[in-house]
Amino acid sequence: MSEGPAPAADLVGPVVTESHDSTSSGTPEPPPLLGEYPHPPPEDALPQPPLAPSPQPPSFGAVFAAAPHAMAVVDREGLVVTANDSLGELLGIGTDGLAGKVAADLLDLSSDARTWHAYREVLRGRQARLRCARRVKHPDGHSLWVQVTVTPLPEAERAVLLSVADISARRELQSRLRHLQMHDPVTRLPNRTLFFERLSAALEAESYEESGTGRIGLCYLDLDGFKAVNDTLGHRVGDRLLAAVAERLTHCADEAGHTRPSTPLVARLGGDEFALLVEDSTGTDQLAELAESVLKALQAPFDLAGQRLSVSASIGVVERHAAGTTATGLMQAADTTLYWAKADGKARWTLFDPERNAHRMTRQALSSGLRPAIERGEFALEYQPLVGMEDGRVRGVEALVRWHHPQFGTLTPNRFIGLAEEDGSIVQLGRWVLKTACRQARRWQLERPDEPPIFVSVNVAVRQVWDSDLVADVAGTLAETGLAPHLLQLELTESAVMGSAGRPLQALQALSDMGVRIAIDDFGTGYSNLAYLSRLPVSVLKLDGSFVRGFQYEGTDAHPNPADEVVVEAMIRLAHRLGLTVTAECVETSAQASRLRRIGCDTGQGWLYSRPVPPDRISELVEAEACGHP
Repeated sequence: MSEGPAPAADLVGPVVTESHDSTSSGTPEPPPLLGEYPHPPPEDALPQPPLAPSPQPPSFGAVFAAAPHAMAVVDREGLVVTANDSLGELLGIGTDGLAGKVAADLLDLSSDARTWHAYREVLRGRQARLRCARRVKHPDGHSLWVQVTVTPLPEAERAVLLSVADISARRELQSRLRHLQMHDPVTRLPNRTLFFERLSAALEAESYEESGTGRIGLCYLDLDGFKAVNDTLGHRVGDRLLAAVAERLTHCADEAGHTRPSTPLVARLGGDEFALLVEDSTGTDQLAELAESVLKALQAPFDLAGQRLSVSASIGVVERHAAGTTATGLMQAADTTLYWAKADGKARWTLFDPERNAHRMTRQALSSGLRPAIERGEFALEYQPLVGMEDGRVRGVEALVRWHHPQFGTLTPNRFIGLAEEDGSIVQLGRWVLKTACRQARRWQLERPDEPPIFVSVNVAVRQVWDSDLVADVAGTLAETGLAPHLLQLELTESAVMGSAGRPLQALQALSDMGVRIAIDDFGTGYSNLAYLSRLPVSVLKLDGSFVRGFQYEGTDAHPNPADEVVVEAMIRLAHRLGLTVTAECVETSAQASRLRRIGCDTGQGWLYSRPVPPDRISELVEAEACGHP
């Protein structure tokens, strides 16, 4: 181990004294005088200077006065006892002029109820501390933001220490950052975040209960065809167009605000969507006037760096009481109404309609519940007889699906078939209808083995042909139920069949070759290509009910329309020449049935014979015929 430095005493060295033997000399030698030591004498042997007095701590008043931080002592009554020069400089008031002033007035502590309460609690010793930011007015005219901290002094002082810091620069930076965060960089309009902040504040009870009309309005607009501008001219031109649109919308809002207490807020919500928020609206007339002015302002072409563009907008208008309205609910209504404006032809404004919205909500509820309803077994079939015009006997039945909805009750096909076609659930529903109808037809056949069997007619949507293997579905169903192919009739609408080509036509031909009958439903309502009709594997035409309704009714003064009879007779003759049979729909009176029978119609269907009924009722009707009862 290395050696360390020698001890301090060794560095100084021992005091060397020569040893004298008393026996050799007899007389001891006197000690050497000071200065005669060969080494420095010990420290404690030297005379010590007198100690300097300890420095005294500065007085509280000196520290308080010299502190760069603005401070004041405030008594329990809220009056300034003393203040330092920094506070006087900050507030632009001489230090001497601060004494005796009400501190709350100097720093605007009483304008806010919450801050004022907390400040008084600190003065009374009931709260440990208060920190808040206040905006105060400087005598030279400018305003500054300060952070005020109020802290109690020891109880004996019966006062509080008030310290003030200038945070104007920080607040300004925060304000600039917030502006950037809350505004759209392209149009410089308030963005979605700021819009919803303002909307939520306007819907608070304190906002509309104290003053104003208590109503709120919104114009929610979308530019028509803006995507084409971006796609063809580029996003740079698109951004310029958005900025130009924003200018015109702002001008419309300013004009609307000239005669109103407040100016509508214009915001860009994203993409080409804008909103004009009207607080304290006076009714739908005000919103309609604003929407009209916006449409008119956007009619003039835009000149953007040599590009001359024209643009229109669709606007959804919502106006209602603020009470009970939420930001989400208002925006949903506005979005729905904007969709209506688009669907109604664009370049227009549409006012929110509660009844139309209720229908839309019902439609949406039905659409979302279709597939689960099939799985839960909420559908059922009713059957309407197809009666021979000559003998009045039931030849067949048309299967008509019903939805026993748990909320809306029993629904007929016109309420949900279109929805099923839109979302594709028609394929699943169609399979269920086909199997159920064929199973029932086979059951009727087995119940009456000695009587001529009745056929069942099932409606088929075009999407079933495209989205499924209809031929395989039919073949499998017939094999499973044991029903003969000629006892199944498939009905397709005229518009679907007359334009069939490719896969649909091949499917129809395969079904016809299988022995299944193909019927054209609602014949006569479309633009029929009669030459093309002869090439289709069709065996039945079902005349639309509009032709039959024109025939004379019993018990009325209405006169028959000869043109109706001529047209119907011509169609029946054409069908017979092509080897087709004809069924007339909507037969409701015996007079109609007589005229149809006279001009050669084969089969009738309508309330004259029976409404759609459950399968057991069909059994009763057929049994009554077999027994000879009408």
